Amino acid sequence: MAYKTILVENKPLICTITLNRPERRNAMTEEMQTELIGAMEEAASTTCRVLILTGAGDAFCSGLDLAELQTMRDKTAGEHRARAERLARLFVTLNELPVPTIAAVHGPAIAGGTGLATICDFTLATPAAKFGFTEVRIGFVPALVSAFLSLQVGDKCCRDLLLTGRLFGAEEALRMGLISEVVSHGELMARVETLAGTLIANSPSSLSATKRLLVAQNRGRLDAAIKAAMEANAQTRDTEDFREGISAFLEKRKPVWHKRC
Repeated sequence: MAYKTILVENKPLICTITLNRPERRNAMTEEMQTELIGAMEEAASTTCRVLILTGAGDAFCSGLDLAELQTMRDKTAGEHRARAERLARLFVTLNELPVPTIAAVHGPAIAGGTGLATICDFTLATPAAKFGFTEVRIGFVPALVSAFLSLQVGDKCCRDLLLTGRLFGAEEALRMGLISEVVSHGELMARVETLAGTLIANSPSSLSATKRLLVAQNRGRLDAAIKAAMEANAQTRDTEDFREGISAFLEKRKPVWHKRC
């Protein structure tokens, strides 16, 4: 399959997917989300035993692409729901992939980019990596990422990260348990390959069974959280704050929030 926004490299037993929009700091588009879903599903149907996810250039993924943001004010409720469903499918596909997944994060991974990086089974990051769920800064709700984040770091940390929208570094992410390791930039990919080798040495059927078990243990809670997230997403995108947040971001000014909740 040919891809426009990602690169897919297949080595013996390892599939590496690289977000390939370096000129846009690998910002996500609808096309990229669809291609990522397709590439992961294709990898799961082959002899791939480990999937590695990384980004080209100096960023992992800077979140939603500005060009996509510019069109969001004019979307219908149905179009907003379709967008949310696509992103939910991307995150669920990554979470439920039957092979171990490793994210190699060498730079910013923001908003949905943080979601992509941290939903992987293992997240290795350099000291230069930055994370953040910045949606509330522009009138969005970090709805879908919240479904996974609350399982990873607990309620109190989840509230901190989602309500402040602050950026945080790799060392703090490690302390919270949001990433697995902090590795120097020059050693990142070598460490990823070593980890991949450790995983490949294990029983593939046992790894798949273990992943299915872990997914099943959280399925009820996660399914309910994603359903609630979809509803919150749809409701928020019909608010004045949502429209004001987009306008302020595009016009590079401070938003003037509506006084009423």
